[in-house]
Amino acid sequence: MRKLIRCGKLFDGIHEEWQKDMDVLVDDRKIAMVGCHLPVPEGAEIMDLRHLTVTPGLIDAHVHGHILTWQEMDTVLFQSEGYNTLAYLHNAQRCLERGFTSIRVTGLGPLGFGAVDCRKLIDRGFFPGARMVVACHAFGCPGMPGDMSMHAAANPYLSDFMQPSFIGSGADFFANQVRREIKYGSDYIKTFISGSFLSPDGGPDVCYLSDTELRAIIETAHELGKPVTAHVYPGHVMRRLLAMGIDGMEHGALMDEETARLYEESGAYLVSTFAPFQDMIEENEEFIAQNTEDAQKKLRKYAPLLRRGREIICSSRIRLGFGSDFWAVHQPYESCYEYRCWRRSGMSALRTLRAATSVNAEILGIQDKVGTIEPGKLADLAGWSRDLEQDPDALFECSFVMKEGTVYPTGNIVKE
Repeated sequence: MRKLIRCGKLFDGIHEEWQKDMDVLVDDRKIAMVGCHLPVPEGAEIMDLRHLTVTPGLIDAHVHGHILTWQEMDTVLFQSEGYNTLAYLHNAQRCLERGFTSIRVTGLGPLGFGAVDCRKLIDRGFFPGARMVVACHAFGCPGMPGDMSMHAAANPYLSDFMQPSFIGSGADFFANQVRREIKYGSDYIKTFISGSFLSPDGGPDVCYLSDTELRAIIETAHELGKPVTAHVYPGHVMRRLLAMGIDGMEHGALMDEETARLYEESGAYLVSTFAPFQDMIEENEEFIAQNTEDAQKKLRKYAPLLRRGREIICSSRIRLGFGSDFWAVHQPYESCYEYRCWRRSGMSALRTLRAATSVNAEILGIQDKVGTIEPGKLADLAGWSRDLEQDPDALFECSFVMKEGTVYPTGNIVKE
């Protein structure tokens, strides 16, 4: 079935400009033609979206899909593998409804490989949902982020019993975990390196893994043809990873000028996850207070460095990816808040959208399928009624979503 989509404004993911009076011809699952005032093929369905701004289907490159709500984040170790798998499906469906046709799951699922099963079932068409690229687990050592047994640390015997199998120490341990992760279907490898703001560890400036352990992870994954990313905050750790040839990193919130210059030269990506720190940067006490007492102390302690790091990232030429990283305060599928944060941080609408489309498609390794509106790509499209250029909250309302040529219902407006 052919569909001719009449667009109001169009952002194609390629050119950093708004194009007017553009049409997109969809033939079955793929884009056949893109142009101004295309002729209507015989038998084609005309879809009039001239009241909307049309973009490629958006991509969130940092989603923790294993929780149904952020309020249960401290209980994931007590949930079954089936529960986690259903949570992945729930979040993939909610993301699709909000115009995000692809998501990158960034580990932390404590049990099994349910994300792989969810990815397969969505790809085979058994369930509607955003396309998934997954790392089922995020490696680390005892007492650092990813070790959810820390929440039972008051009882060492119970905590040791509950420690996940992907938490350990030593180069051999991590090399074997990389092989195991790939064996069971993960698309890429993620490791924790720094401490965190939200987990009860030593803090974001701490580095837990040795160079030997880091090299074992990166080299083993690369030998097996898989990219590697890392949870990291401070510049001194990012510089170590860049020297080791890592593909990219997550967060980087304590960025400094020296590291930013090295980053630009390397070509590595940074999924910058602005949203978890926006409330601290904007001094929004109502939302800061919803974090744990430990997290609030860390956020306040590092607030000046977070603000400076944000300025450096925004003014840099680092290859930035768009990722929300919701683990507290907002639900995993509420990716629209990340757009708000980029815009309020001074990023242009077009740079933000390019990060959430073509750049993210490259990071996910699916740039041959999606990320741009051009002939031959899968017909992933989203339509927005609010002004993407002027309104930082424009993504709060998705008015149209198409994935692989099929139109899906849009979700309710996310409450501000």
